[in-house]
Amino acid sequence: MAKPSRRALVINDIRRRITSRALVAGDKLPSVRGCAAKLGVSPSTVAEAYDVLAAEGVIRARRGAGFYVAAKPQPFAVSETGPQLAREVDPLWVARQSLDAGTDAPKPGCGWLPEDWMPVASLRRAMRALAAAPEAVLTDYGSSKGAAGLRRHISRQLFDQGLACPPDQVLLTGSGSQALDLVCRMLLRPGDTVLVDDPCYFNFQALLRAHQIRIIGVPYTLDGPDLKCFEAALAEHRPRLYLTNSALHNPTGATVAAPVAHRVLALAAQHDLIIVEDDIFAGFEPEASPRLATLDGLERVVRTGSFSKTLSASLRCGYIAARGSWIEALTDLQVAVNFSGPSPMVAELLHTVLTDGSCRKHLEALRHRLSRCRAEAQVRLSELGIRPWVQPRGGFYLWCELPGGMDAAVLARAALHEGLVLAPGNVFSVSQGWTPFMRFNVSQMQDEACWQTLARLLKAGAGVAAGGKDAC
Repeated sequence: MAKPSRRALVINDIRRRITSRALVAGDKLPSVRGCAAKLGVSPSTVAEAYDVLAAEGVIRARRGAGFYVAAKPQPFAVSETGPQLAREVDPLWVARQSLDAGTDAPKPGCGWLPEDWMPVASLRRAMRALAAAPEAVLTDYGSSKGAAGLRRHISRQLFDQGLACPPDQVLLTGSGSQALDLVCRMLLRPGDTVLVDDPCYFNFQALLRAHQIRIIGVPYTLDGPDLKCFEAALAEHRPRLYLTNSALHNPTGATVAAPVAHRVLALAAQHDLIIVEDDIFAGFEPEASPRLATLDGLERVVRTGSFSKTLSASLRCGYIAARGSWIEALTDLQVAVNFSGPSPMVAELLHTVLTDGSCRKHLEALRHRLSRCRAEAQVRLSELGIRPWVQPRGGFYLWCELPGGMDAAVLARAALHEGLVLAPGNVFSVSQGWTPFMRFNVSQMQDEACWQTLARLLKAGAGVAAGGKDAC
């Protein structure tokens, strides 16, 4: 592929800044000399690039005043926000590889269970029962907060975990990701700062980039966020939100310790910080561990979750549990952007599966199966020189360090050529400080061909020496 010209580099830089909303209609562009100095090109090259953009109507010249972004609508591109990462560690690219891979492709890097691990028989029974549901369930919009029966069930589940949250403080949403999106829409504005764990679930970063939010990473430890770095980030950056998983943290599998959780809440109160706790992996824990929302009582913590990991990713439905006034505002926002809650058919199906007596047995069997699977995977990974960072209490992730400081992104690139989707450490990292780490989904590693491919690539040395984790 031919190397882009210097003029093209200038044009692409300006376009990227416009499509990421770093520059908006009416903003003045840097002077020709200023842009040339910044990009390391000649002023004549910048002048030519500006002329091309002006001819296309992207920018316009004002005599004696310089160049300005034109009022012509420009599409917003999430991929152009934030640092421009290699595709192997770009959250959007990795997500698309997992979603678009064929059903038969081994996907140790994806974030869900295989279809034969899900309660398919219960889902089919619920679908047959749905045929006899009232006609309104089959034809109408959902209510603004979502089906009352499912909200009551979620309320009871939260109460069993020690969180008093009546049904009117539960809002059903189109998915867990949509729940987070609504919270971001309500609480954030472009340019606000949000803290995330480093590493964290990679779509947290993608979602925040879509909202044009400044992202600050806090190093994550075996017991939760590094408290010294957390406190320093609060003082220096004055963030609006902290977005995290408390239990079976994604990607590490760690669980926050009670003293750390209490200190995080104390610091949040001191610095007027709102916490969004995504608890999507709650069903995989053998016993409930400390939750920020439970300890806080939904004063400054918002709880979100969904059923995609435990029941079905096809039945898109999530929820938000929060203080009453916030639920009312979020409900109005949901009506504005989605008109109603999730499909009544989806809510009815989920409620049937959750309450027909089979769900508890399914989750119990799933936890036992995953426990065996994690143990077997750890043995086989250790034989390849791959070491887990922590022993998770549950779930299907193992956060591991590759042998010899190998670059996980290089390994992931080589694996993709073999039809194997992996998740390298830096796709989860704001600091890009987890180069030799990889997140493995043990439930997606049952095919012997997966292990053979991984062993062959490791033996071939598909990697380069990598540095350690960055300090805060």
